[in-house]
Amino acid sequence: MTKEEVLSNVLKALEEIRPFLNSDGGDISLVEIKDDKHVKVRLEGACTSCSVNQMTLKAGVETTIKKYAPQIETVINVL
Repeated sequence: MTKEEVLSNVLKALEEIRPFLNSDGGDISLVEIKDDKHVKVRLEGACTSCSVNQMTLKAGVETTIKKYAPQIETVINVL
């Protein structure tokens, strides 16, 4: 996959997960994709103070991103 395809696929994944985050008063934005393997995102709104945001990140966001871009190895939340 080219860098552009990776970016496009990660953005598609974020669009898929965004309505679920929005319904709880949160949101997500892409910060960076490093080496086409490592994604940094920023959880926003209610997601920043949610006690289960790490579970959301792993079970929801990371899983969805890997569905669209299987070569992604890590997804981390940055403040």
